[in-house]
Amino acid sequence: MKKFFKEFADFIKKGSVLDLAVGIIIGTSFNTIVKSLVNDVLMPVIGLIGGKNVSEAAVELVPAVVEGGVVVTEAVMLRYGMFIQSIIDFLIIALTVFVIVKVATGLKKSAKKMRKRKEEEIKDVPAAPTAPTSEQLLMEIRDLLKAEKERK
Repeated sequence: MKKFFKEFADFIKKGSVLDLAVGIIIGTSFNTIVKSLVNDVLMPVIGLIGGKNVSEAAVELVPAVVEGGVVVTEAVMLRYGMFIQSIIDFLIIALTVFVIVKVATGLKKSAKKMRKRKEEEIKDVPAAPTAPTSEQLLMEIRDLLKAEKERK
């Protein structure tokens, strides 16, 4: 049982779990913003164009049963307006996620290309000349002295 809790603690400590939690919180907030955009901005405009409030659009499948002015059985309604509103919510969220993933993928590709270019530049730089050893210097001095003697 201790092993289980240790593994769980390790899992919780990983950065990816925190990233996921932050993503869920931001996603929930974003969903609220999208719902407000659709309900308060888009649907009224669509309603103006269509002539009625789309979110309240429905078809009565079975009429309500009324006896003595009291509703005995509620009407069975097919509320397609709310369904259309949910589809618009989904499409806006899906488009946003698509754009975010596309931008993130593009940034990753750009970073990878830049890294590859830097690695190629490093490979293309000629190696720094190595310092001659003391034996090589002594042989060079000997050859220069020998050449000077021969000139005289």
